[in-house]
Amino acid sequence: MGDHRTTLNLLETRFPMRANLARREPQMLERAQSSQLYQRLRELAAGRPKYVLHDGPPYANGDIHIGHAVNKVLKDLVVRSKTVLGFDAPYVPGWDCHGLPIEHQMEKKLAKRDNPNEFRRACRAFAAEQIDIQRVNFERLGVLADWDGHYRTMHPPTEAAIVRALGDLHATGLIYRGLKPVMHCSVCRSALAEAEIEYREVVSQAIDVSFAAAANDKVAAAFGCKDVVNAGAVIWTTTAWTLPANRCLAVHPELVYQLVRTEAGDLIIAENLREQCLQRWKLAGKVQASAPGAALVGLVFRHPFYDREAPVLAGEHVSDAEGTGLVHTAPAHGEEDWKLAAPAGFDARSPVDPAGCYYDWVEQFAGLNIWKAVPKIIEQLRSNGRLLHVVDHRHSYPLCWRHKEKLIYRTALQWFVAMDEKGGGDATLRSRALAAIEDTEYFPAWGRERMRAMVEGRPDWCLSRQRLWNSPVALFVDKRTGEPHPHSDRFFAQIADMIAKDGIEAWFALKPEQLLGEDADRYDKVTDTLDVWFDSGVTHQAVMNWD
Repeated sequence: MGDHRTTLNLLETRFPMRANLARREPQMLERAQSSQLYQRLRELAAGRPKYVLHDGPPYANGDIHIGHAVNKVLKDLVVRSKTVLGFDAPYVPGWDCHGLPIEHQMEKKLAKRDNPNEFRRACRAFAAEQIDIQRVNFERLGVLADWDGHYRTMHPPTEAAIVRALGDLHATGLIYRGLKPVMHCSVCRSALAEAEIEYREVVSQAIDVSFAAAANDKVAAAFGCKDVVNAGAVIWTTTAWTLPANRCLAVHPELVYQLVRTEAGDLIIAENLREQCLQRWKLAGKVQASAPGAALVGLVFRHPFYDREAPVLAGEHVSDAEGTGLVHTAPAHGEEDWKLAAPAGFDARSPVDPAGCYYDWVEQFAGLNIWKAVPKIIEQLRSNGRLLHVVDHRHSYPLCWRHKEKLIYRTALQWFVAMDEKGGGDATLRSRALAAIEDTEYFPAWGRERMRAMVEGRPDWCLSRQRLWNSPVALFVDKRTGEPHPHSDRFFAQIADMIAKDGIEAWFALKPEQLLGEDADRYDKVTDTLDVWFDSGVTHQAVMNWD
C-alpha cells in the first residue's frame, strides 16, 4: 500500500500535531499571568466611560462544574466585548462564603457545634481553601479578571457592608419580627430558603378522620333537615403529625356539601367527592341534604382526641380536587392555615420544637419525634372511633437539599422583609420590583414572564436563620415587647465599624452593655443570622464602593 500522505493537499502550519495540554497549559497560564494583560488594559482604558459588570458570587464550596464555567465564560465575553467597544470594563470576581453548605462540611469534620467561635474559625479557613481551589480553575478557563483583587463575603469590610445594608433596610421600616410558618429542617434546626429545598417522591400514610359535631341540631339547621344522627365533618390529610395542632376546619363557601347517612354516622363531604369517598371507606351512603359551604361556617366540631373545639371557617384555598372537600386547619403548620386561622385569633404556636419533637406541653405525645408519633396518632384515632381510612400514599414532599431529611412547616419567630408595605417611599417593595422587571430587557423574552410570576406570588422574605456561620441580624430586642431597640439605626453603624475591623466574630463576642449601658438588662441580643442570599444580594453595595 502506498504512502497516502503524498496524496493529501494539507496546509503547512506551525501548529503541533498534538495538543499536549499537560505540558502546554502550564506554559500558557504562566504566559498569561506574566503578561499582566488585565492591569495593562486598565491603564489603557483609564478615562474611558465605565461599564461595570458586577460578579454575582459563586459559592465557595467544591470544585467548579459546567455551571460555573458557563457563568464565568459568558461574563468574560461581555466584559471583553465592552472593552473592545471603547469602555473601561473592570471585572472584580468574588465568592459567597457564609451559609449552610460550609457549615454542613464543618459538621462532618468537627461533629460538634458547642464552641461557636472555633466552629466559625474552621468555616472561615475552609472557605479560604475552597476559594484558592476554584480561583486556579477559573484562571484556567482564561477569564480576564482582577484575580488578586477579588472580593469575598467573609472579608471583614464586606461583612460590615452587609450589616450596613441590613441597617439601611431596617431604617425603611420594612423589616419586622413575626410568628409565621416557615419551612424548617429539624437536622439543621433552622428555617430554610427556597433554594435549599428539593422535592422527592415519598410515601406517607393518608388518613380520613371524622370530627364529631358538637351539636347535631345545629348541623341539621345548617342543612335544613330534621333528623341528624352522629354528624361528623370528614377531613383527609397526609400529615397526621399535624393533628395535635388542629384548631379549626375549613370549607369553601361556594362548594356544595352533602350530609350523607352511613354506618359511621351522618358524614359531611363535598358533593363532587361523595362517590369517591364512600368507595374509599367501603361504606354505603344516602344523601340526606345539601348545602353551600357558606351555610356551614360557624358550626362547631370536636377535636378527634383532645377536649377542644374545632369551628368551621370559610377558606378560598379549599377545593374538591381530592380528599373530602373539608380541610383540617393547623395554623402552626401551613401557610394557608396560618393566613386563615391566625387573624381569627386561633392559637398559632408550634407544638413541634426545632428538633422535630413535640414540646412537653403537648398532651399524649410530649417529647415524641413527629414521624415516630404518626402510628400512635393513628392508633389513637382508631380507638376513638374517628378513623375512617388509612392507606400508604405516594406524593411529592419537600426535603432539605443537604441532609435529605423531610422538612416541616412550623411557626417560629423570624425576621421578615415586608413585600407589601410602603417603606421609605410611595411604593411597596413588590410594586417597585415589578416596575423594575418591566424596565429591564430580557433575553430570551419569556424570562420577564417567569420573573414577574415569581415576584407577584412570593410571600414576605424570611431573612433569619438559626445558624453560626452567617452574617448576623445585628439587633437588640426588648425582652417584654419583642421590639427592636429605638436606637437600632445608630447601633448598626457602630456594629458595622466593629465588624469591619474584626469580622462577624465581633458581633458574637459583643456584650450588650458595651452599647446599651444600663439598659442592657432590658434587651436580648438577637442570635439569628441572615439568609445567605442576603449576603450575595447586597455584595454590589460593598464592591462597587471600592472604586
